[in-house]
Amino acid sequence: MKLLVFSDIHGDRSALNRLLDTEADYYFAAGDLVNWARGLDQIGALLERRAERMYVLPGNHESPEDVARVCGRFALHDFHGATIEAGGWHIAGLGCSTPTPFNTPGEYSETEMAERLAPFAELSPLILVCHAPPRNTALDRIHSGLHGGSSAVHEFIDRRQPAYFFCGHIHECAGVSIEMGATKATNVGKAGFLLEL
Repeated sequence: MKLLVFSDIHGDRSALNRLLDTEADYYFAAGDLVNWARGLDQIGALLERRAERMYVLPGNHESPEDVARVCGRFALHDFHGATIEAGGWHIAGLGCSTPTPFNTPGEYSETEMAERLAPFAELSPLILVCHAPPRNTALDRIHSGLHGGSSAVHEFIDRRQPAYFFCGHIHECAGVSIEMGATKATNVGKAGFLLEL
């Protein structure tokens, strides 16, 4: 089973088309397909090519309502706060980020993030896909001393130890992988990550 996870396309159609040319059983778009929710229908039309297997999360640049609408229009799967079972695995998704300095459309408080992660706590084995990376790790480091991730995400990974964790949001960390205990965690970026199970 192959899962392709990507994030932070920000309207880059050529990057998205390269990802869609990759054969996978499931595709997970982990947020920020566009900037400030502009042009989402045009990107949705591209995603429609893999609609049957395309699972979409809002980033901080799209609200959950934006993503629900585009998923409805193009027959994509709205994966925000949702789970699926595939090949003996539970796969769970949570979009949006914690607050940014830019007041973007898809932002939650740490409390909201923790509440929305809680339903996934007993799923095992778990693959967790979020837009937000875990705070104070190599996956959310903007530059020395400045991190842009979520404490709630970090705490969930520490406590529940999903087998795999995928995120985006912080462009400077795209492609970085770390281990957090038993969890293999990756900031996938727009180049994406193909997980073979």
